[in-house]
Amino acid sequence: MGCRNTSCALIGILISVVVMEWIVADANAVVRRRVTIRSNPPGAVVYIDDQEIGVTPVSTTFTFYGTRKIQLIKDQFEIVTVKRTFNPPWYQLPVLDFIYENLVFQEVRDERVLDFKLVPQKNRKNSDLIQRGLQLRQRAQQGVLTPRPGETSPLRARYPTVPSRQLPAITPPR
Repeated sequence: MGCRNTSCALIGILISVVVMEWIVADANAVVRRRVTIRSNPPGAVVYIDDQEIGVTPVSTTFTFYGTRKIQLIKDQFEIVTVKRTFNPPWYQLPVLDFIYENLVFQEVRDERVLDFKLVPQKNRKNSDLIQRGLQLRQRAQQGVLTPRPGETSPLRARYPTVPSRQLPAITPPR
């Protein structure tokens, strides 16, 4: 199983050109990924995947495409929490990204801009807040813990033999 002279020569030339391009080229292909987050009004603290990024308007780099949790927090405004998916451009698809980054020697910028409009926080009546606080205090004093639907209380599941009522007081030795 040999190769024909012309096909071996073409493969050799192609390999030589690729190797020489790698050696001679001053810079490698670089894809710079950046996301900019703006809000109206500006000044909201931005978290991406629960990591603080900065105050709007803010830009940061990212390495991987995919779904990100983005959260904006500003005093006197409702908290904004969204999940955004960053899809790769055509030149970053598998196989193409290898060819593009190793054979095309130029810098490419992938800029994403996200704009958010913040909604003013609703004013709650003091009486509603006080009533809610009293309800929570009463539940805490009763020892009421609400498990998620379909779950048992985690402590009761781990320690089924512990009595549900208080144990008698222990008197210290004299």
